[in-house]
Amino acid sequence: MIVEGQKLWEPSAAFVESSNMTALMHWLGERQHLQCKNYKELWQWSVTQPEAFWAAMWDYFEVISDTPYERVLSDRQIRPGVRWFEGSRVNFAEHILRHKGSHAAISAMAETRDLEVTSWDELASQVRRVATKLREWGIRPGDRVSAVMPNRPETVVAMLAVISIGGVWSNAAPEFGTQAILDRLGQVEPRLVFFGDGYEFGGKRFDRTAMLSELLAALPSVERVVRLDVLGDCPAFTADAEVSDWPGLMAAADPGEAAFQFERVACDHPLWFVFSSGTTGLPKAIAHSHVGVLIEMLKFMTFHMNLKTGDNSFFYTTTGWVMFNLVVGMMLTGAGAILYDGSPVYPQTDMLWKLAEQSQASHFGASPTYVQLMESNQVVPKQHYALDKLTTVLVGGSPSIPSTFAWFYQNVKDELWVTSQSGGTEIASAFVAATPTQPVYAAEIQARALGMSVKALNDSGEPVIDEVGELICDTPFPSMPLYFLGDDDNSRYWSSYFEEIPGVWRHGDFIKINERGGCYIYGRSDATLNRFGVRIGTSEIYQAVESLEGVSDSLVVCIETADGGFYMPLFVSLTAQQRCDEALKQEITRKLKTACSPRHVPDEIIPVPDIPYTLTGKKLEVPVRKILKGAKADEVASRGSMRNPDSLDFFVDFYREKKHWM
Repeated sequence: MIVEGQKLWEPSAAFVESSNMTALMHWLGERQHLQCKNYKELWQWSVTQPEAFWAAMWDYFEVISDTPYERVLSDRQIRPGVRWFEGSRVNFAEHILRHKGSHAAISAMAETRDLEVTSWDELASQVRRVATKLREWGIRPGDRVSAVMPNRPETVVAMLAVISIGGVWSNAAPEFGTQAILDRLGQVEPRLVFFGDGYEFGGKRFDRTAMLSELLAALPSVERVVRLDVLGDCPAFTADAEVSDWPGLMAAADPGEAAFQFERVACDHPLWFVFSSGTTGLPKAIAHSHVGVLIEMLKFMTFHMNLKTGDNSFFYTTTGWVMFNLVVGMMLTGAGAILYDGSPVYPQTDMLWKLAEQSQASHFGASPTYVQLMESNQVVPKQHYALDKLTTVLVGGSPSIPSTFAWFYQNVKDELWVTSQSGGTEIASAFVAATPTQPVYAAEIQARALGMSVKALNDSGEPVIDEVGELICDTPFPSMPLYFLGDDDNSRYWSSYFEEIPGVWRHGDFIKINERGGCYIYGRSDATLNRFGVRIGTSEIYQAVESLEGVSDSLVVCIETADGGFYMPLFVSLTAQQRCDEALKQEITRKLKTACSPRHVPDEIIPVPDIPYTLTGKKLEVPVRKILKGAKADEVASRGSMRNPDSLDFFVDFYREKKHWM
């Protein structure tokens, strides 16, 4: 049995020497006269000398700017309003499209479409055509343009076209409910919207034209709509705005590389709006800057993902998650992006491994939930697919358990760099990440990311090692939000990250950092199980319980009772053959006592039909806790942002039955 912290893989000397991280250390030694013997020393320099580190990043990547920057960082105090590379004028899309050639920029597959490849030269031409047409339509720098389109190449083209002319981009996934989309685009108030007529998932077709008519009626800011026929046989939708179609954009003339001008913008010019999950009300519309995301993603994708020109990188995502933006950001390195539109297990359970083989994926990303799905269906990719090009696996979306890492080594390849990371939508990156120069340990995130001064703080506000504490960052980083829409005085921004622990960014996660710098994420601190003054991370319980045969998923909360005590129920979703009998309850209790502690044992174990999740794969711990304290479900969770909204009904009924003593 694989246990937390067990060494699973050691990089070869050749792998280390050929890595981008080693190349950076050599470059710093030659150009900056900085000698770093290992990653730990490099990280320490990056957080104690942030101006020098980020200036080095600017030079290393040869950032294109109309004007030189005046200073790297406006203020070392981490807070809203910090400015990066003031005086510079850059464009995020330009740095992606400076890569050229006939090799793959985008490899895309859908449930009903075979693999299609778009070269770098074809991508640039398509972006120029769309961008030129947008300019003809009067879209100017700072104008807001949104999309409700699936995970297809056309969405990437539209995104890069908008960004290339200084427009501000935002996505909402077509599978979102009408209100969930309106909660996002209603804040943005876009001038132009790209719409897909529908989407396919799990072999089913979903016509969204009626929903589009509702949305457009509620979005008076929209002056023009561009329609992409995904399904192709859907009826027209009603709109007061001008309506164009995607083939019409592609039929426009390409002005050519020499004639096309990227709109280079100031350091505080917004790049896009990305949205928080919206599980507890209106989602935050988070603005990032061109320069901040550019320099952060160049760093992260190059050094922490080790992406290189000619690589092909995949992560399963939808367009409603910041991971879509990150997949596009991977292209900054010259690596191609791999897209899949549809269910990860349709038309066959191992569909994504078929995609990995055909696209010659070098990097493959998926969530721990996907691994559980592969395990339950007994999928062994190495038995059926040639994955010769695959070097790297990225596990993300939620905390990993040791068996997640082990599954890849046992079922995919022995020689594999299995990585993990943890960050968030609000930073469009990760605080803790991978490094190709160090070994892989089960469930461990290898290191704190370069330039991220991350610490674990105990209840006394002291940094601790080998103890679980609050994840904080005490030095500014470039991809901090510029602002939240509708938050003119930054009060919501401040209260979200800076109010509870003054002087640092409090991210809301529990973290443990060990002596070698490895990191473990133990779930959200705002979903903490606090029993009699002892804090328990929910992921500890999930790791133990979900390793048991017959338990497919679980959710735990802790509620303060009226008499000053605590009630901690554990809700379990079981396989079809498993009964929630006394034997299973005793097995769960024994497992929690031995793997965790007696304090981890719940007060009650309750079977549920389904565990509630957001569309981006996060368990709704906080909303469930609030429901069990008497809040109305629709006030604490946006059903349109949920993968399985009906799953909340069980908890509403459970509260009604129990409220007399809870």
